[in-house]
Formats: sequence, C-alpha cells, structure tokens
Amino acid sequence: MSVFAQYIADGIVTGSTLALGAIGLTLTYNTLRFANFAHGEFLTFGAYFALLFAGTFAGTQTFGTLTFGAGFLVAIAAAAACTAVVALVLDWLLFRPLRKSDIAVTLVIASFGASLMLRNVVVFAWGPQPQYYSRSISIASEIMPGVRMTADELFVVALALVLMLALHLFLSRTRLGKAMRAVSDDPALARVTGIDVRGVIRATWIIGGALAAVAGVLFGLTVQVLPEMGATLILPMFAAAILGGVGSIYGAVLGALIIGLAPSVSVAWIGPAYKPGVAFVLMLLALLFFPRGLLGERR
Repeated sequence: MSVFAQYIADGIVTGSTLALGAIGLTLTYNTLRFANFAHGEFLTFGAYFALLFAGTFAGTQTFGTLTFGAGFLVAIAAAAACTAVVALVLDWLLFRPLRKSDIAVTLVIASFGASLMLRNVVVFAWGPQPQYYSRSISIASEIMPGVRMTADELFVVALALVLMLALHLFLSRTRLGKAMRAVSDDPALARVTGIDVRGVIRATWIIGGALAAVAGVLFGLTVQVLPEMGATLILPMFAAAILGGVGSIYGAVLGALIIGLAPSVSVAWIGPAYKPGVAFVLMLLALLFFPRGLLGERR
C-alpha cells in the first residue's frame, strides 16, 4: 500500500503540470475554435525563459529546503510574461490573418508548422542539450506514511492549485472573465452585445501562454529542460482536455489528474514499459461511455 500511495503522489505532481497546460488548450479552443498544436512550444519557451531569468534574479541559490532561491518566483513571473508576448506575436503574424479563412483545418495545419518553427528557434537559441535550474540534489522527505516528496514537488502542486483557483475566481468574478465565457459560448452574440471580442482573444492568448509557461517551468523543475519537452507533453495535454470534455476548463483539470495518475499507478500492475500508452487507452475507454468527455456539455 505504501508503494501504491507513492505512485499516487507522483501522479498528482504530473497531473498538476498537465492541468495548467490543458487549461490553456481549452481556453484557445473555446475562443478560437481550433486545436493549437503550437501550445506545447509555449511550455518550452516558458521553461527556457525562466532558465534565462533565474540567473538574473539569483534564482538558483538554495532557499530553505527548495533547490532554488526566492528570486526564482520572479523568474517564473517574467517567463510567463515573455511567453504571453510570444503567443500574442504568433497570433498577430500567423493565426489572425488565417482566421479570415472559412477552412477550419487551415489553423490546425498552421499550428503544426508554427510548432516546428518555434522548436527549432529554441534549439538555435539554447542548444539541444538538457539543462537544469539547479545542480543541487533535492532530498525527498516523508510527508505521510509511505509517501516521500521533495520540496520542489510540493511547490509544483501548491503553485498549480493556487493558479487554478485564481483562474476560477477570474472567470467567475471579473468582468473580463465573464466576457471570455460569453465569447466562448457564442462569439457573434457576444459581439452584438458590445463585448470587445478582439480584446477577449488577446486575453485568451495571454492567459493561455502564461499558464503554459508556468507548466513548462514546473515540468523542468521536476524533470529537466529540453527543446522537445513541449512536443512530449502536447499529446498528454490534448488527452486530458478531450477526456475531461473539450471546452470545459474544470474538465481539463480533472482529465489532467486522471492522465497523470493512470500511468503512474499502472506501473504497479503492468510495469513501466507500457506506462506511456495507459493514459490514452483509458481516454478511449472513457469516451466510449462519455463521448463528450467526463464534464463536457450534453446537447
């Protein structure tokens, strides 16, 4: 049972990271009605921007039991802001002109091309070798019987929870959040009622890019920073969004936790060799009974 509890803890850490990325995918789909395969590269840019700023803000010092300094939090915020700018520029240069086309698949194919381009920009700027935020080794501590986690992993879960709660309050309590929900329901009707749809689109890219950047930093903090990390995570993020229900932000969070937990827990029964495919098999089985996802709208 102690081993099983440890697998659950590891899955929660992975699911927390995937949830932030899946939320960005869902926001983009809700507002712009297309699957953005370049979203994974926002995670990569966020991780590398934080790597760049970590040294500037002395973020690689040891701070308490964490393997980074207090300045690393500033580096995360700066990385989120820079990644949001990258998302806005990409939309302005590529997606905005293509939205005039009536062919929906055009945006999807364009996002594939943008993904390849952004990935190569990362390799050109930072090189292909893996990098780390800190070379110090983080020692896991027992937080409950049979469960050991490092301070970094606890930080990942805590920050993800804080950001998800902040997003919930933003969407439900603020005027811009309500406008984003209105545009996702019916863009034409929202425009008629006086909502600035272009402003909502900009806000969507900013929030989605910023959350993706934080997800990339959290993944790099617990694993490593690689140019291919976005390409590695994009399919699990899509699986989380689809499993939870495309268009449902809360469904994306639920789907991400399931996608994170399933491979980790399955190791106890089928071994690590089949771990990557477990989440997708689970997603397909769930969609057989819930075609619109676990929390998707029934219409």
